[in-house]
Amino acid sequence: MNNTFALITGASFGIGKEIAKVMAAHKHNLILTARSEAPLHALAKELEEQYHISTHIIVCDLCVPDAAYQLCKEIENLHCSIDILVNNAGFGVYGEFVDSDLSKQQDLMQLNCIALMQLCKLLSYQLKANKGKILNIASVAAFYSGPLMAVYYASKAFVLSFSEALAFELAPLGITVTAHCPGPTKSNFQQSAGMHKSRLFSTMPVPDSYPVALHAYKAMMKGKTIAIHGLSNRIMLILSSFVPRFLKVKAVHAFQSSKA
Repeated sequence: MNNTFALITGASFGIGKEIAKVMAAHKHNLILTARSEAPLHALAKELEEQYHISTHIIVCDLCVPDAAYQLCKEIENLHCSIDILVNNAGFGVYGEFVDSDLSKQQDLMQLNCIALMQLCKLLSYQLKANKGKILNIASVAAFYSGPLMAVYYASKAFVLSFSEALAFELAPLGITVTAHCPGPTKSNFQQSAGMHKSRLFSTMPVPDSYPVALHAYKAMMKGKTIAIHGLSNRIMLILSSFVPRFLKVKAVHAFQSSKA
């Protein structure tokens, strides 16, 4: 019996949920974790019935300091071995930094950066034993500075930089690390961040979560270090490399401002 499992954080909605579906279709056993229990149960049942895989759910709020340690203890109690880690959980805070809620910004850093780093470290020995894979969901935001979402953009820059360095370090151990960088995507992200009225979502093509998830899975399986979803995003990044940083900051601010 196959006792190896993929761990997916933030699996209850959006890209994380679709990654779970893609991986289940490819016969990966799954450990699904998020804060919301009911959606996890529904998803686990659906995937077990449709794809005949094994699933476990662990309700966990990775915004809580040291929650990653508790999550790994619960995985240990399941006697499962992790061969794939998908760090998908994350959120953004939209608005002027000086007017923002500091506790929310701290939670953002805890979830988007610290918990992600902790899980990479805590599960590294299992991943080494299984010649495993890490998929960290970054963003095209990682390549820019983002007025009105300053902390979120900075957090994704951390994910990209950390993943690229980690990929180099872990390659001799047989572990691949992929930083996947989607652009704006149809999910509950923009609603929870409060940015659904920004120009970014009204003027740019916004794909559904499923093709983004499929692209991320394929990039991970190929062992790519950095994968940018969408031709328009790749072209935009190439063109922006010729633009001075101060102009890019102004452009991002314009895109992120609320519609007139």
